[in-house]
Amino acid sequence: MDFDFSEEQRLLADSLGKLLSDRYGFESRKAYMKQPEGWSRELWAAYAELGILGLPFAEADGGFGGSAVETMIVAEALGGALALEPWLATVVLGGGLLRHGASPALRAELVPQVADGSLLLAFAHTEPQSRHDLHDVATAAKRDGDVWVLNGRKGVVLHGDVAGKLFVTARTARGPRDAKGIGVFLVAGDAPGLTRRGYRTSDGLRAAEITLDGVRAEAVLGDPADGLPLAARVVEEAIAALAAEAVGAMDATMKLTLEYLRTRKQFGRAIGSFQALQHRAADMMVAVEQARSMAMYAAMMVQEENATERARAIHAVKTQIGRMAKLVGQQSIQLHGGIGMTMEYAVGHYFKRLTAIDTLFGDADHHLRALSEAGGLVEAA
Repeated sequence: MDFDFSEEQRLLADSLGKLLSDRYGFESRKAYMKQPEGWSRELWAAYAELGILGLPFAEADGGFGGSAVETMIVAEALGGALALEPWLATVVLGGGLLRHGASPALRAELVPQVADGSLLLAFAHTEPQSRHDLHDVATAAKRDGDVWVLNGRKGVVLHGDVAGKLFVTARTARGPRDAKGIGVFLVAGDAPGLTRRGYRTSDGLRAAEITLDGVRAEAVLGDPADGLPLAARVVEEAIAALAAEAVGAMDATMKLTLEYLRTRKQFGRAIGSFQALQHRAADMMVAVEQARSMAMYAAMMVQEENATERARAIHAVKTQIGRMAKLVGQQSIQLHGGIGMTMEYAVGHYFKRLTAIDTLFGDADHHLRALSEAGGLVEAA
């Protein structure tokens, strides 16, 4: 299979890489983090001008018709820069729900606003009791005439503190852990009865705790009694994007570590000349390439229409990415020594983001268990 990028894909990678290289150094990132929203609106406008905010949407809806491969390219570049902006929340999660679940009229209304950077989205799904189980939804939705009214709590809503619109999962029927009876609803960020508490996460990004008290939904996506397959598919696309982001972060971490091994001297020689440390650096390089292969696999399989095969593949990807990220992160910290743990040095920040990526939407252990319960990557004949 040919894994070479097309001319357009190489141009996308080069253009975004140049933008991030020019304007997203480590010191710039610290300055962006201190801004009121915790990220750069100026960079967000530059992303819109470059086209990456409208990339995955169909041209008929006001986007650029990109595929999962283009999403992989963008995610890897943003991972290498440790970007803080709400691209995952708005374009991948919120945008995925728009692409797969919204009506043509709703897409026509919202996609151009996402593409030009004026509308931020968030996906409010996780609840205090749910951990990694997508079907564990206690937030309730009840009809009031033609409108759905939502009551409940959502936690760790990525960039939920600034989203103009939120997609919220809520239970319309059945028990609290039933896969059926879950709907996906669109809610305005300033809707009466909606309160949110924003905070910085351990990796420097932003999230929010959301409380819904009699909040009236603007729209429902698809079947309000069977919205879990929609949510699951979008989460799978987010995992594929996170895999690529992890590759970008791992690659940057490895390069910083190799440079440190070449310049740090002990006993009168560069520590990179010691064979034991060379072996550990080689392990990091192998892990990065394994992760890169899994990110490519995710970009292919996330487009698979067979939901069972797609889910198996994404379980395998998340398992392997989590393990490789842990290996690369831990080795980089150990090879740097004490400096790797300081706030003034980038390696520790990369490790924090890699750890967060492992946790998001289920860690490696969770997905390995799910893959085992599904019968493995390939079902036995």
